[in-house]
Amino acid sequence: MWKRKLLLSALVASTFAAIAPAAQAAVEVYINTPPPSLRYEVVPAPRAGYIWAPGYWNWTNNRHVWAKGRWERERTGYYYHPNRWTERDGRWYKERSRWDRNRPAGDRDRDGIPNARDRDRDGDGVPNRVDRQPDNPRRQ
Repeated sequence: MWKRKLLLSALVASTFAAIAPAAQAAVEVYINTPPPSLRYEVVPAPRAGYIWAPGYWNWTNNRHVWAKGRWERERTGYYYHPNRWTERDGRWYKERSRWDRNRPAGDRDRDGIPNARDRDRDGDGVPNRVDRQPDNPRRQ
């Protein structure tokens, strides 16, 4: 009798294990409302073994909600691509953050954001729009 119970519980556990990855599938978000302008955040001093993930506008309860920047543990050999919104055919699509072996094209300062869209190209904590030298050497 106990063998039957053991076999049944193993069968149930394996069923849940097979269902779990499908339940974690990423959901794509397409909306018609563009996100507001990015907020300025002071980038904290560098931390060994971590990278700064900048804040972004998240889509929650049918509205944009600001998610503050945070530290992410660095992954050697990978580049961090932060959350961002892109427009496609008049609709806005949220690209979720990810780690990738490929550096984004045009990312001279290696912060994961192509310099054409980078709010702080040199990483000094001063946004490009008010920085007198937006391409001065990055502080370490």
